[in-house]
Amino acid sequence: MLLERYGYRVSDSYQQYEFESAGPKGIITKVVLYQYMRTVDYVDHYNLFFGDVNQLTGKLSDLSVSNNKDRNKILATVAATALEFSDRFSGCRIYARGSDPIRTRLYQMGIAAHFDEINTHFLIRGEYSERRWVRFRTGQNYRAFLATRRINTIFN
Repeated sequence: MLLERYGYRVSDSYQQYEFESAGPKGIITKVVLYQYMRTVDYVDHYNLFFGDVNQLTGKLSDLSVSNNKDRNKILATVAATALEFSDRFSGCRIYARGSDPIRTRLYQMGIAAHFDEINTHFLIRGEYSERRWVRFRTGQNYRAFLATRRINTIFN
């Protein structure tokens, strides 16, 4: 993706990514974790956890609101980690859901705004109702998202 994004550090396991958000609220450390959930029909499913590092405790929180005026750059960085993660764990599915409906809606708006680009790399499904997954369409609200890397893009 050609959107402006932050550089990030990646763990040896390629399951944790860390970067700093820079804006009017200062430097805020962000973390993206890909946590193994389960295997369904021989496909590994990973939960995408995204949150801030509390500067006092060092603990991660997906409930903090930083308002550092760099939302699009942050979302582009998270998307870049999904590309790298799915390169390393080919064939996996990435499950993403906000910690509340407002954040889930924010993720949906980001997917919709860049759907043509995202769709070249991932097949995106949305959870329309309890355990009912459908192909992502703009204008439809979803409870969560499931991304599967399109194999033909890995070698481009």
